[in-house]
Amino acid sequence: MTSHDHDFDETLLSGHVDGELTQAEAQRVRVHLQDCVACREFIDQATKLKEATMGSEFQVPRDVQWDETPRSGTSRLLRNAGVVIGLAWLLAAIGWVIVELAGSEDILGLVLVGGFVVSAALVLASVYLDRREASKTDRYRRVDK
Repeated sequence: MTSHDHDFDETLLSGHVDGELTQAEAQRVRVHLQDCVACREFIDQATKLKEATMGSEFQVPRDVQWDETPRSGTSRLLRNAGVVIGLAWLLAAIGWVIVELAGSEDILGLVLVGGFVVSAALVLASVYLDRREASKTDRYRRVDK
């Protein structure tokens, strides 16, 4: 981007290239471009870049390349079993640590582990609730790609 010693919002230049400015902002940019060679050069380069990228073709991958679901019933069973066993192991490990710390006189350790478990549970619950709420209005939820 260019550097000015005067009061001009350079973010307006990108908006000008994209055609997203209000009439007043567009007029302000046109007036500024009359006197600023550096900004005119930026506009020319940004316009050429936009034209080049807009003219580029994107090869759409086949649907199976985007699909992350298991491809067979056996694969789905193994993945789900792995997730269940992993979660059960994690909960058992956390429970064992809490029981061990509760049986000892290490209150600081119990507080640290308990604090971690509670904070992790709260964050996960928050993420779950946000995702559930967002899924209600997600306009891309039915898009396969």
